[in-house]
Amino acid sequence: MKIIHFSDTHLGFNDLDILNDENINQREADFYDAFSQVIEQIKEIKPDFIIHTGDLFHRSSPSNRAITFALEQFKRIDELNIPFILIAGNHSTPKTNLSSPILKIFESFKNIHVSYTQEYKKVEFESVIFHTLPHMNDETKALSQIELCEESIHKNKKNIMMMHCSVGATYLMSEFGEWVYPANKEYIFKMMDYVALGHWHGFSQVSKHENVFYSGSTERTNLNDKRNSKGFVLVSLNEALHIEYKEIKIRPILLREIDCEDYQNSASQLDTNDIKDALIEVRLTNLTALQSIDIQNAEIKKLFAEALHVSVKREFKKGINEANIEGIEALSLEEYFIEHIKEDSNEKEFERLKPKIQELFAQYEETHDDPL
Repeated sequence: MKIIHFSDTHLGFNDLDILNDENINQREADFYDAFSQVIEQIKEIKPDFIIHTGDLFHRSSPSNRAITFALEQFKRIDELNIPFILIAGNHSTPKTNLSSPILKIFESFKNIHVSYTQEYKKVEFESVIFHTLPHMNDETKALSQIELCEESIHKNKKNIMMMHCSVGATYLMSEFGEWVYPANKEYIFKMMDYVALGHWHGFSQVSKHENVFYSGSTERTNLNDKRNSKGFVLVSLNEALHIEYKEIKIRPILLREIDCEDYQNSASQLDTNDIKDALIEVRLTNLTALQSIDIQNAEIKKLFAEALHVSVKREFKKGINEANIEGIEALSLEEYFIEHIKEDSNEKEFERLKPKIQELFAQYEETHDDPL
């Protein structure tokens, strides 16, 4: 028996305000491309079952484009005549009962089975049972649903458990409403042939359980996620469990560093190979306050003109030329910074930098002024 397990596709996610040639947010298009790659792999591998462990959409009320794309892809899946079991994650579950669950739109498909009611649902076939526990807003209700799952385990069939949650503190995402699976119920995992998890965005085996796996997401919803490996899991269930991680192609994120103790030399030696359409993070290390005024982000971004996006992170040198912060409460941030520069530079340099500082703070106040 072969099962393809994927998760956290977050269709409709967008970021960076960059449009592609079709006038679609480029990052949103990246998520559609990642999903399409998994579907192409499904067509090639021809598994017995397909499972998705939550967060199909990025929002519980996705855009028309995201819904249209999903319906088109689900039609392709349905035509393969492979059973597809899909559960709701926290992103695609409404916070109140006033909204209709978005996954309901897939119920009309012949081969697609959805679980979104915040209750345990058994999806049973001749040789296997899928025990689905979708995201639940009410954790007090979750315990009774887990007990229903335990009661439904069939000794003469394969048992697959599907959840969208954190198993232990290691896999917490620090998101609103995320569900933490109770530790005192982890013994149930040993009764299962495979436990398929969603929510955590990296492929991972939950260390103390040989049969419990997160498939990871198919794209990054945060540029702090530096993983360049995204994909899905091919599960083989015969006499023994065999797990194979299948990687898909995503837009790379590349890290570069400029040591500001020798800025010009370090910048000139930057590796700018294979940066076309990549996401670049540049770290300015050993930075002083004076350099921070002079080195503009635009100057750095010019070095990576072919990249899709360049973010610049500044790491200041610590413990050197620190200004006296006694009485800082009496100063505005602008005044404090100006005093710091004054102590750290000669008179001519200070007169050159002061207008720049005042202009920067004026721009900041203009864009961050909260309306009353």
